[in-house]
Amino acid sequence: MHTTTTRTLAVAAALTLGLTIAGCSAGNSSSDAGAASSTSAASAHNDQDVMFAQMMLPHHKQAVEMSDMLLAKGSGVDSDVAALAKQIKAEQSPEINQLASWLQGWDEPTESEHSGMGHSMSGMMSDSDMNDLDQASAKDAGKLYLEQMVQHHKGAVDMAKTEVDKGKNTEAVAMAKSIVSSQTEQITQMRDMLASL
Repeated sequence: MHTTTTRTLAVAAALTLGLTIAGCSAGNSSSDAGAASSTSAASAHNDQDVMFAQMMLPHHKQAVEMSDMLLAKGSGVDSDVAALAKQIKAEQSPEINQLASWLQGWDEPTESEHSGMGHSMSGMMSDSDMNDLDQASAKDAGKLYLEQMVQHHKGAVDMAKTEVDKGKNTEAVAMAKSIVSSQTEQITQMRDMLASL
């Protein structure tokens, strides 16, 4: 009787252990599959996503550089223009990091033949344009910055609209929509500021 009870307990324990292990491994495999599918969904991308990131990266970097040039001129710069330059830096600097992070995650270079086109890219300032801004007096720099940034933003909006239409990566498309919205609004704001200068 004692032996039967011991065997029954041993079998029950073995069954419980077996079921527990099976439950754990099933749980793990389903959660792993879930994690894998959500990761692949987040990283799913096409050539348009890559081109958008590779072209928007130097575009944003130049906008930050232009803003830095303006802000370096100090208190002689129109305060509203300086505030806008700070806003542009605050918006675009994190996006630069995000764009670079996506390209790294997709195993793509941060530069391509597209970004290699440099200044011929839509809205990009030439070396001469950048030099003009750098050399402008604090008084003249505000107007020049606004004129250049309107063109710069228009180029970014065009690139972002293409990404919204043709991109596959959900996060990249979301960023593109944000760029279209914020930079279109800033173009209107800059034109109003130009009219009042």
